[in-house]
Amino acid sequence: MKTVSDFGISQRWPAQYPDRIQLYSTPTPNGVKVSIALEEMGLSYEPHFINIGENETFTPEFESLNPNGKIPAIVDPAGPGGEPIGLFESGAILIYLAEKTNSFIPRDAAGRYEVMEWIFFQMASVGPMFGQVGFFHKFAGRDFEDKRPRDRYVAESKRLLGVLEGRLSGREWIVGSEYTIADISLLGWVRNLVGFYGAGDLVEYGALQHVPAWLERCLARPAVQRGLEIPKRP
Repeated sequence: MKTVSDFGISQRWPAQYPDRIQLYSTPTPNGVKVSIALEEMGLSYEPHFINIGENETFTPEFESLNPNGKIPAIVDPAGPGGEPIGLFESGAILIYLAEKTNSFIPRDAAGRYEVMEWIFFQMASVGPMFGQVGFFHKFAGRDFEDKRPRDRYVAESKRLLGVLEGRLSGREWIVGSEYTIADISLLGWVRNLVGFYGAGDLVEYGALQHVPAWLERCLARPAVQRGLEIPKRP
């Protein structure tokens, strides 16, 4: 039977606890989705810090698990049928973990697909757009004289926040009355947009009512507070 040590990524980041889920990540908005989920679900796991600043995701060992060279990725030694499984893409990992534990996702089929809608909404729209605002507002793009690219992404991010504001009107969580992986997928990106990126004024975050209240509820959860700091930076 294949073991964790048979995965090429373990040659660079060896498992001290091969019976646990191996998490290869960085505490970015995408990375913390999985660490938060693991904390919320109470699963045993071993985190490995991947230094994206040093391009460690583009090493042969990392790309043997994720050929796209992005965090996060996991290896679960107890995958389907008891066989180890390696997974990349944060949305896919969230769905896998929720189904593995039968938690943080509705049990009825319609509810499950509703959760997936919002995860795909985050993956396809919120992450890419908020990330571009970060680039053009906080990082190298801020020095570009032409502000049209920044303004384009700011306008789209404002629109997406409006979608979330409407969705959260009259409800506590993104799907139904329960906190789910849909909330987990989104919270890190909203937090980063107004916190680390410092773009709250640009996107008129202060004019919103339901999104800030929802984010406060998310951040008050102990598992979220822990997951936001995992893996620890050196």
